[in-house]
Amino acid sequence: MLGYTENDMRIGSVSHSLLMLIAGGTASLILAAGSALAAPRAQADLVEFEKMTWVEVKAALAAGKTTALIYTGGVEERGPQNANGGHNFMAHATVEAIARELGNAIFLPVLPYTPNDAESIPGTIGITNELLAAMLERIAEQAALNGFRNVILMGDHGGGQPQVYGEVAKKLDGTLSGGARVFYCDQVYRAANDAFDQYLAQNGYPLGLHGYLYDTSQMMYLDKDNTWVRRDLVSSALGDPVVNGKAQFGPQSPQNGILGDARRSTAELGKRAFDMKVDYAVRQIRRLLSTS
Repeated sequence: MLGYTENDMRIGSVSHSLLMLIAGGTASLILAAGSALAAPRAQADLVEFEKMTWVEVKAALAAGKTTALIYTGGVEERGPQNANGGHNFMAHATVEAIARELGNAIFLPVLPYTPNDAESIPGTIGITNELLAAMLERIAEQAALNGFRNVILMGDHGGGQPQVYGEVAKKLDGTLSGGARVFYCDQVYRAANDAFDQYLAQNGYPLGLHGYLYDTSQMMYLDKDNTWVRRDLVSSALGDPVVNGKAQFGPQSPQNGILGDARRSTAELGKRAFDMKVDYAVRQIRRLLSTS
């Protein structure tokens, strides 16, 4: 027995049993902790289609999240102070906030290209109205086949609005799988923009058309990682002047991608603009869904 006594063996047996019990308890605790970490989040938290599994999408649909939000962004130069993909950046944050506020919606991947044309200033990548219409139709059809009962079309960029979005919604409404309804939510773009411009005018801020206070402020508000806005350039972000809603070009115009004046942009103004967009969209979508 290699020098072990019977008493040693008994002690060893007891010690082994205790170790196994402790090890088993530890393993159970580890497994329990792992199971807790692996448990899926509550369905109420899941609103981003591309980050969900098919099981989670199916469960969310069964729980009443039957509205699909299709939001378009865009890629274009927007002044020296803002990244070219600003529309996509703002679109993702906006549509996620809308989905969460609605409570019955899931947003599909943001479409990164919209009608536009490359310019002398590099930064713009655009598609045609025909391409946008075809993509919106296809994505809406696929959403209906996935089980969504309502499809909402929205955009962060003016290209194709309102004609393309409105025409696609009218063409597809009620014709898709299961008779899914298709609506165009235009309030998130034009109406919200106009409301914010009215606030700017009433409070002595300069108006603009592109790359000015409206979008620069929103990007500053959303840019928590400081990667989308060159903040050191905001104080000098002055572009071509805008008078009575029209850009004024001349020999002294900077033609730097800004139509207006972005120098007084702030995150606080950005939050106001962002909240307006979400509020206008949510109220309109609820009205549209109440008729479906």
